[in-house]
Amino acid sequence: MKRPQEIAKERDTMTSIAYLTNIFESLASMKIAQTKDQVLHSQVFFQEIWSIYSQMRIDSLFRFGREKEQTALDRDLFIAITAEGGFSGDIDQKLISYMLEQHDPAKQDIIIIGHHGATQLTQHGVKYKKYYKLPQKDENINVTPLVAEISQYKNTSVFYQAYVSLMVQDIKKIDLQKSVQDAGSQSTGEGDVIDEISYIFEPNSYAVVAHLERTMLKIALSQTILDSKLAQFASRFRSMSASKERANESEHDLKIQYYRAKRAVSDERLKEMINGMRRSAGRV
Repeated sequence: MKRPQEIAKERDTMTSIAYLTNIFESLASMKIAQTKDQVLHSQVFFQEIWSIYSQMRIDSLFRFGREKEQTALDRDLFIAITAEGGFSGDIDQKLISYMLEQHDPAKQDIIIIGHHGATQLTQHGVKYKKYYKLPQKDENINVTPLVAEISQYKNTSVFYQAYVSLMVQDIKKIDLQKSVQDAGSQSTGEGDVIDEISYIFEPNSYAVVAHLERTMLKIALSQTILDSKLAQFASRFRSMSASKERANESEHDLKIQYYRAKRAVSDERLKEMINGMRRSAGRV
């Protein structure tokens, strides 16, 4: 049997682990609330931009922010949003596998966000065009380089972790053009038509429309990144909750072992005292 001092050290370690996991669980919960609030704010801003865009766009074709004379590559783009570290469990592996099932190197290029996903692709021997770090902050996410890449392709698909609930996260694939248009369809789009007869556009209406499209792409991408981070925070919360529960159970078991070990030591000392007294009495 272990000595009480050894068990006490293990018990104290479990107490520290339970305390730390409780802190990480609380931080994850706080980040979930902040991120959900940020998503709601960006959705409101998106609707305002779409309302203006729908009143002035020249036709129904969404050009991903391309200028009038700019032509798209005859290829598609895949964007995968993964965690920056390896703390995301197996959901990143599932996401990468899901994307690779649909990937044809002759038809699609890959841009990866998050170091964990880049590592997964390297392990699969799959080349990617570019890699970006997952943004640490949740506000004013700079997706301008991504939008510049997207504007070069005729179609873009985004693969990401989606937040379903605190205990459930899923893998999703969205067509970026359709996603933007679906989000815009929620706007009433009411208002006067904005055209060159009533307004002056600098340098021209096509350039203004392209700017609005790039702005909405930035919002849509930022929302998708936030949704992916939301799923990662929820996964972290679930993991920390499970770790805290295991640490509390281990701490409870170690407390019982500690008291049993102390009682065993006390019993052994009592036996030694009684035996010593008997031997002393026998010599008298």
